[in-house]
Amino acid sequence: MTTVRFRTFKAIEDPEACERFIIGHRRVLEIFDIKMITSNKAVWVDHPNTYVILVESVEESPKVLAGGRIQIADDILPLPIEDAVGRVDKKIIDIVNFHKQKITGEFCGLWNSREIAGYGIGSIFLGWCGAALARALGMDTLFALCAPATVRPSKQVGFEIERSLGDNGYFNYPKLNLIATAMIIPDVQVLSGAIDIVKSTVDSLMQNPIQTKTTEGPKGEITIEYDLSSTFRRLKK
Repeated sequence: MTTVRFRTFKAIEDPEACERFIIGHRRVLEIFDIKMITSNKAVWVDHPNTYVILVESVEESPKVLAGGRIQIADDILPLPIEDAVGRVDKKIIDIVNFHKQKITGEFCGLWNSREIAGYGIGSIFLGWCGAALARALGMDTLFALCAPATVRPSKQVGFEIERSLGDNGYFNYPKLNLIATAMIIPDVQVLSGAIDIVKSTVDSLMQNPIQTKTTEGPKGEITIEYDLSSTFRRLKK
């Protein structure tokens, strides 16, 4: 059985962990010969409205295995989706500005190492954790730019395709031979489009940010030790 630990933190409060996140993400991108991607710019490390989800092994010297970020939209740093989609469809700027009337942002920079590939860490469980973090941050809506393999699990979390953008929501990104899909959760605090297990997991994490769950992933059983307390408890104050 595989055991991993999920933890969340504000990016500016743990630069060392951010650096480990960046190194792991770049290694994965290089495997697919992707050297430039908007969400991989390290400027988010100094952004006060960026929060990180880090997935680590449970060893004495833990290895970073996967991760993702939530960047709250503000007037300091554009969302990665604004940079990426804005190259081919300027409407993304107006759409983000509309949602900025409340609290919006983007779930971005998701990656997982080959070491844990097939367990659903990057495609399933990071999404669940991201939905919980977005709710804890008081967000109303949440954007994402998804690869084809993550569209279906993203829909299970409550994302829907933003069909007003690109070609019915689809783009060639980050390379001409790759497809990305613009998606949005329209109701983070409700998650009306999410499947029941996602809703119950998010509710559970909101009530108890330190817990251990064993669940069945695509490759077999996986145990997740959640420690989201440093972020969640402060946000609840």
